[in-house]
Formats: sequence, structure tokens, C-alpha cells
Amino acid sequence: MTEPEVGVAATHITVRAAILPCLNLDASLAFYRDALGFELLQETGRQGRLGVTVGPAGQARMSVVLMPPPTDPGIILAASDLDGTFEWLEAGGVEVAQEPLARLNGARDCAFFDPAGNLIRIEELR
Repeated sequence: MTEPEVGVAATHITVRAAILPCLNLDASLAFYRDALGFELLQETGRQGRLGVTVGPAGQARMSVVLMPPPTDPGIILAASDLDGTFEWLEAGGVEVAQEPLARLNGARDCAFFDPAGNLIRIEELR
């Protein structure tokens, strides 16, 4: 993989969410809510499994999604210029998992794999 020059795209990528597997949803929620002071943002249902989304109080753009196994950990990033960020990463030789596309809810995103095979999704900030 070639190293791209640090450009505008790199300076506009922020962390949006981390997806973490948890064996005991109640214990994990208690840890993030009670020990770390995060707030419960929403209950999350995916593929018939219940999870929760928590985040630091007052920072709605950053969250942690707690899901029971089998859940692959992942990171969701955000960028104001999704197309420019995609082009910059692709030019740098990053393995593409999904080109930018529009979702039914109007959101746009793309996805890449890191060297360990972890999925990194990038959402467009609206």
C-alpha cells in the first residue's frame, strides 16, 4: 500500500461509533452508563438481537453500540466530504468493502477493511 499525502480528507474524518460485542448486555450497560457516565441513546435491534447505543453525555455524534455475539467489532467514522474521502483512501490502496451509496433513509456511506480485516464504515455528515 502506498502512503498518500495527508490531505483535506484526512483532517475531516471523525469517530462516529464503535461496535463492541458484549456477553451480558445489562452488565455492559451498567459499566458504560454508571461507571463511565455515558447516557443511553437508544435500543438497537439488528438481525433479531437486542443491543444498546450509549454515548458520552452531550456528545450525540459519538457512540458505542453494544451487541451480543456474534457481533464483529467495527468502527464507524464520519466525514463531511464522503466522495473526496473515499477517493483519497482508494488512491492510497485501502481495500474497499463498499463504494459510496445512498441508504433508504437518505444517509450515504462507504466501507473499507483495515489490515486486520476489521470493517471501517464512513458516514457522510449531514
